[in-house]
Amino acid sequence: MTEAFAELSGGRVLQYHNVTPASYFAPYDPALFRLASIARQELSTLVGRVDLALGVSDYNRRELEAIGFEPTGVLPLAVDLSRITRPVQRPALDKILDDDFVNFLFVGRIAPNKKIEDHIRLAEHYKRYVDSYYRFIFVGRQDVAPAYYQTIRSLVARYRMLPERFLFPGAVPDAELAAYYRNAHAYVSLSEHEGFCAPLVEAMAMDVPVLAYSAAAVPDTLGGAGVQFAPKDIEYAAELLASLAFDDDLRARVIAGQRRRLADFGDARIDRELDAVLQGKWSRSTQSAQSNDV
Repeated sequence: MTEAFAELSGGRVLQYHNVTPASYFAPYDPALFRLASIARQELSTLVGRVDLALGVSDYNRRELEAIGFEPTGVLPLAVDLSRITRPVQRPALDKILDDDFVNFLFVGRIAPNKKIEDHIRLAEHYKRYVDSYYRFIFVGRQDVAPAYYQTIRSLVARYRMLPERFLFPGAVPDAELAAYYRNAHAYVSLSEHEGFCAPLVEAMAMDVPVLAYSAAAVPDTLGGAGVQFAPKDIEYAAELLASLAFDDDLRARVIAGQRRRLADFGDARIDRELDAVLQGKWSRSTQSAQSNDV
C-alpha cells in the first residue's frame, strides 16, 4: 500500500509506529527478515512525499528525521485503557494466580526483539539469589516466529527450571488480560527495540510497578516513571525485581510516580500534541510561502 498512499491526492500524514529491525529475525525466520528489510526500504520511499511525518514517540520521530523526513513531530499512541480497567471479574483465573507465588508479567508478542530469553535468565538469577516462589507470565502471540518460541521453551529445559513457573497463555481476551495485570506484582520489560510499548502504559494504569531495560522508546514512554536500568545487567535486574516485589515503601513510591506519568497519556495530552504539530506545520508552510513570494 506504500505507493498507493504516496500517490493519493490531498494532504498526507504518516504516523510511524516503527519497524522491528530485520537483524532480530535473521536467526529464526528468513521470511520475516526479508519482510522487515523491505518495510524499511519502503519507508524511505515516502521521504518528500508526505506533508507531515509523526512518530508515536520521540525515538520514532528522530528515526524519521534521520531518514530524511520533514517536517516531523510526535503524536503519542492512543491506548484504550478502559478495555482493561473496567471491572470484569475472572474468578477462576484469579484463584490460579492469587497463591503463594510472586507473579512477574510480560505482555506482547513472543518475538526476538522482546528478548524473552533474558526473562528466563532473570528468572534463574531470581531463583538462585532471591526466592524460589516465583512465576513468570508471558501474555501474547506465540506464532510470530515459531522457531524463536521453541528456543525460549528449550532454554527453560536447559536451566532445569520447573515449566509450571512459566506461563504462556498466548493472546487472551481483554477481561483475562486485566486479570493478569491485576495479579501481577511487577511488570518486566527487557526488550531491546520498542517504538512505543503500549503495555507499559497499561501496567501503569493497573498500578503494576514497572521494571524496564532503558532502550529505544522505553524512556520516552515511561518518562521518569517505573524503575529503569541500563546497561543490561541481569543479576542487577534480579535485585531490582526483588525490591519491587517485597519493599512496600518502594512499590508505593514507584506506583505514585507512574500515576503522575499516566496523566500525560490522556485525551488532553493527545489533543495538545496534535494541535502543536499541526500549528508547527502551518507556521512552517506559511513561512515557506512568504519566502517564495519574496
